[in-house]
Amino acid sequence: MTTAERDYALVAEAIHYLESNYQNQPSLNELATHLHLSPFHLQRLFTRWAGVSPKRFVQYLTVNHAKALLNNAHSVLDATYASGLSSPGRLHDLMIATEAMTPGEYKEQGAAMTIAYGRHTTPFGDALIAVTNRGICALSFIDEETPDRDWQSAVANLQQQWQAATLHEDDSRSAPYAAAIFAQRAPHGSAPLQLLLKGTNFQIKVWEALLRIPAGATWSYADLANAIGQPNAARAVGNAVGANPIGYLIPCHRVIHKSGIVDGYHWGATRKKALLAWEAAKRERMEQAA
Repeated sequence: MTTAERDYALVAEAIHYLESNYQNQPSLNELATHLHLSPFHLQRLFTRWAGVSPKRFVQYLTVNHAKALLNNAHSVLDATYASGLSSPGRLHDLMIATEAMTPGEYKEQGAAMTIAYGRHTTPFGDALIAVTNRGICALSFIDEETPDRDWQSAVANLQQQWQAATLHEDDSRSAPYAAAIFAQRAPHGSAPLQLLLKGTNFQIKVWEALLRIPAGATWSYADLANAIGQPNAARAVGNAVGANPIGYLIPCHRVIHKSGIVDGYHWGATRKKALLAWEAAKRERMEQAA
């Protein structure tokens, strides 16, 4: 197990413990004891992974924090969309550009297309990353302990998404993309990451809208439905969010319930919470440095 994998495993276990015992406001010592770590090691782990203390990290996981983000989302919704859905989106320091398959290509299910995929370590556990000569077409997080999220299932799901394509495992082909996606900061002047989207027109519209949600922010499903001009389609929007094939880059983890409850993530609610808290910590650090 790599250092990054160990870090995420400990963070995930910490999230479970803090959620279960939040009413008791567990101390650093109590959390460290549960994780079988020294308080010093735990503090250092969180600082390395999230950039904040465990106490601050758990504040990002509360329903009250989620509700505050949702309330703020209403004030920035119009401004966020002023630039139009078709323009490249910004995720952290990454520029994202999208290309949708034509109706004919969609019907052919990737015929004559070659897809290279590999398994790579990320701050949120291992991930399958798949690429074509037109860009990234899939990113799935891996949980070997969960039957429908293990490596074999991820590969099978990729083949199901691209039934007529030729797939081959090639870590060297996908490695540069993994390095660019999870770099601490994108190099100045770097080209946008290209995403190849295969979905219905409605799904692609929703996925492009997800790219407009700022890092460290959250929207409700109703917000997202309003943003695409279909306020009565919240349920259909939710289905499109759940069908997102490119995790993290198309940030479906930033959509939560109006109640502030964080669940309903294909790659696990714990990972969704870790992503949101990690982004919130990064945004706070950037604001303090500005």
